[in-house]
Order: sequence, then C-alpha cells, then structure tokens
Amino acid sequence: MQPLALERDAAFSQWLATECGIEGGRLGQVLAGGNSNVTRRVETPSGPLVLRHPPVDVISDKAAAGISREFTALKALHGSAPVPRPVAWCDDRSILGQPFALTEWIDGVALTTELPAEYPAGAVSIDQLGREMIAALAAVHRMAWEGKVPEGFGRPSGFVERQIDRWLDIRRNRQVRDLPLIGQLGEWLRDNAPASGRASIIHCDFHLDNCLMDRGEPRLKAILDWEMATIGDPLVDLGLCLFFWKRDGRGAIGFPFVQGLSNDPAAIERRELADLWSELSGIDHGDLSYFMVFSAWRLAAIVEGAFVLYREGKVDSDYARNLERDVPNLLWEAAALIDRGGV
Repeated sequence: MQPLALERDAAFSQWLATECGIEGGRLGQVLAGGNSNVTRRVETPSGPLVLRHPPVDVISDKAAAGISREFTALKALHGSAPVPRPVAWCDDRSILGQPFALTEWIDGVALTTELPAEYPAGAVSIDQLGREMIAALAAVHRMAWEGKVPEGFGRPSGFVERQIDRWLDIRRNRQVRDLPLIGQLGEWLRDNAPASGRASIIHCDFHLDNCLMDRGEPRLKAILDWEMATIGDPLVDLGLCLFFWKRDGRGAIGFPFVQGLSNDPAAIERRELADLWSELSGIDHGDLSYFMVFSAWRLAAIVEGAFVLYREGKVDSDYARNLERDVPNLLWEAAALIDRGGV
C-alpha cells in the first residue's frame, strides 16, 4: 500500500472510531459499478459497510454535492422505501480527500442482461423483477417528503421545463457532431409539456440496474445510486424505467444492456407495470408516454457530454466510445415513441 493510502486508511479508521464508535474498521476493496462516484467496502469487526465518495483526484463541488444529496435522500426514505440505512456523513476532506457517506452493507446482485442461475428461467422471473422494481418505486413516490428534506433540496414547480431548457442550451453550446433530434425532440417536449402534477422524491436515474436483487430469488432488496435525487414529477422515474423495459433488441437501441433481460417477448407489458405503479402509489400515469420520451431525451442529452469529452481527447473508455451509437439510438427510440403514439 502506498504511503498516502496508508495515511488515509489510518485517518479513516480513527474517524470511524471517533464519530461512529466502531473500532478496528478499515477501508476495503473498491467495488464495480457507477460512472461518477467511488463505491468501496469498509471492513469492520461487526460486518461490512459501504462507503461512497467522488473520485479523490477530482476537485468538484458538484461531485461532492451529489454524494451529500444521496445521503439526504437515504435519510428521508429509510423506513418508508427499500434503501440502504444511512450510517454517517463526513464533509471533512482531510480524511479521504473528498466528503463521503457511509451506509449499511446489503448483500445482493445488480442485474443487467442475464438472470442468475438460481432464478426460475424466463418470464416468470422477469415479470417478478418488474413488479418488485415497480413496487419499490411506488413506495418512494407515495412517501410524504415535506419536512424530511432540507429547503432547497428540489424545486418541483417547473422541473421538466427547466430541464428541457437547460439541456437544450448545454447541447447547443457544447457539440462535436450533428444531432438534429436533440433540438427537434426538445422543442416537441417543450410544446407538449403537461401541467405539473404531484411532486415526490425522485431518483432521476431509476432502472433495474440501479437496484440490488436477492441472489437466490427475484426479490428486490434496495434501490441504490441516489446522487441525482431531487423533488419532481414521479413520472420522470416511471418514464425512464419503462422506456428501458421490454424493448425490441433486434433493432438499434441505446444502452442495450440496461434492463436487457426484460427484452423477452414473453415478459410483462409496460402498461401492466404502469397500472401496478398507479395502484400502489395512488398517482395517475396518464402522461406516461410523454415522460418516456422526456426521460430518454434527457438521458441522451446528459451522456452526450461524455462523448464530447471523448472527442476532445479528455476521456477514453468503452463507455464513452460506445456513446457514438448509444446517444443517436436513444434519440431515435424516443422519436419512434412519438410516431406510434406512445406506450
């Protein structure tokens, strides 16, 4: 271990003992998953914990704010929705070089394109995973959030319109290729925006891949990765996860691995999952088609930023390279939703 790593491990162990009363804890391995924050295991005599922080070599108040936002959301939701129990928050950068959050360890598996061998094969498990995902999301959305998050955590009124204007402006000013659908879909979204509905805590990047499932059966254990959480229209979350549900993988689709296991022709339909969400959350999903388009467009506009950095030679990864086709494919899928009149 390098001297700096040893120094940080010692500082963290001391912090853990002083602030949490946990003696003998130490930093463990960095875990896979996530493109923007570091997730690592913490070893303690009483069992593991999870530590989340921005990359140590990145100086960004925005990155630190994302982890703080995540911890705030977990504190509000724990006990009402399946999320990891928040343990402690530290904003002292002298410990690890970045603020960090500590949460409970939940043993589980994040699923993308394949079912675990222990699950029943085929649609039986896929359907149950879809229902588990939707039930967990409904628990988030039906929770009364007022008084549980600090003032300024989110501005629900006009959230969708602000997002449209923001990402249209960003993509106009930072572009490295011609993507006319960014502007065309953005204008369509602006012209067809529904009236603001009920506001909830929303995840803003919700899909099966950001959930932990039981290793032995299709049962959801926790929703993860809350760094983009805010207060807004809950159909933003439903729209994204159902956009990625049961797509036709024979054609060109963006991020084909996201919820890829649901692309079974025999899997439960989007509409049935939407009806279940409304039943459990008490919220109407009449504007679902709009929010499926919005969520796909917004995701494309956001991740195009990583492709810009790739073209500028500032990042180089499989993820960034694959955006050359993933972003246009997302936009084409969103446009096709409009052409066929929705879900």
